Amino acid sequence: MKIHLGTEEIKNIKNAVVTCGTFDGVHIGHQKILSRVKEVAKEIDGETVLITYWPHPRLVLKPWDNSLQLLSTFPEKANLLETHGVDHLVKIPFTQEFAQMNPEDYVRIVLHERIGAKKLIIGYDHRFGKDRAGGLPELQQFGPKYGFEVEEIPRQDIDEIGISSTKTRRAIEVGDLELAYSFLNRPYALTGLVVHGKKNGRKLGYPTANIQVKEGYKLIPCDGVYAVRVCNKYRKLGGMLNIGLRPTVSGGSKTIEVHIFDFDEDIYNSEITIEFIARIRTEQKFESLEALKAQLKEDEKSAKAALSKL
Repeated sequence: MKIHLGTEEIKNIKNAVVTCGTFDGVHIGHQKILSRVKEVAKEIDGETVLITYWPHPRLVLKPWDNSLQLLSTFPEKANLLETHGVDHLVKIPFTQEFAQMNPEDYVRIVLHERIGAKKLIIGYDHRFGKDRAGGLPELQQFGPKYGFEVEEIPRQDIDEIGISSTKTRRAIEVGDLELAYSFLNRPYALTGLVVHGKKNGRKLGYPTANIQVKEGYKLIPCDGVYAVRVCNKYRKLGGMLNIGLRPTVSGGSKTIEVHIFDFDEDIYNSEITIEFIARIRTEQKFESLEALKAQLKEDEKSAKAALSKL
């Protein structure tokens, strides 16, 4: 997959089959669109193109609103899109100036002149252009004028619930990993750097790696204890992870700490990815360290049981 920063340098994309949007989380609805894009490209001997925007438009249009948490960082999104067969990922810097582009100018400049779109495939709720004024009717109007066909993919439902990035975020925010998995078709994951902590876990017989997530907008699941898989470039290992304030041992700022089962290697300053498999319980304050230690043993059993079902 080739990543293009902007559209100015794009040249010679063969029979471009295009889709566009933020694609946060690359959920099942997005995956359906990508599957169709790939299918059409094969039919017309073309190349697949995905146009996305960074930062997320809402972060630019409403900079005072820090409530938006994203399912995917850009590197995470790029990796997911590559696995779904995207040949060209076009990363358009989303600015206040770009947000003022009217729908026809977007179609003419971006889709026609820069990309050379032959077919555009969009989701059922796709909007574009200044004030989100453009949609399917406008694309059907502009398509013949600028030489491309338009196809809309209908809403994707699970148990009559329409899938969206917003609904996926809500599921993760309340710890409903089963629902999130059904929307994503994979475990929710985050990537971070292993940093030094206070080593309280080691004193309890459960040494932990403290995870620092660099991107402040990355969605962190709600506080609690989780069964997880810990991944690096070479392998995946089971573990249990705590998100919260550690009220029994110290309190203070929120941390993300993972205990990796049957593992005793130095991984400080390395990057790891955490896949959230199951939420075991909420974070609790215990009367003593012994009570906490006893609960950790139960958490380990629960985590291993959840992981054994994979």
